Amino acid sequence: MGGNTLMTIIPLILLIVIMYFLMIRPQKKREKETTAMRNSVQVGDEIVTIGGICGKIVKTKDETIVIQVGADKVKMEMMRWSISKVVKEGSGHNKATADDFEEMGDAEEKEVRRSKPKRMKKAAPVVEEEPAAEEAADPVIEEEPVQVEEPAAEAEVPAEAEDAKEE
Repeated sequence: MGGNTLMTIIPLILLIVIMYFLMIRPQKKREKETTAMRNSVQVGDEIVTIGGICGKIVKTKDETIVIQVGADKVKMEMMRWSISKVVKEGSGHNKATADDFEEMGDAEEKEVRRSKPKRMKKAAPVVEEEPAAEEAADPVIEEEPVQVEEPAAEAEVPAEAEDAKEE
């Protein structure tokens, strides 16, 4: 009877081993690659989020990134895990230090400086002054009366027809 139970358990064990190599192991490998990609993004990279938003990274933090989207250059802060893929790596991957510039010639230095992403200037805060008490009152706007055309006089309707309309 011991050999009989072993024969029934072997297919189950084989099925579990096959499932591990065909499904679980490749999935874990993809997760590691995705995590490495999300941790290696830098300023200047163009990305696509899992929601389908395409943008350029302008700032990175530990758990979040700030991306610049659209022609108006709107900035959005998003979680790192929302990155689906990196479309194009920016010039942020080849950062040069001040010591490197001393060793470079003028042409090389200009090229490196040109390849760095430009920093956006912060807009000056808008300060609105409160209107004086005299100006605070709502001004009365006088409008000309609107002339309404009256419908043409209706033909005389018999009393029976008017009763039918009212019902």
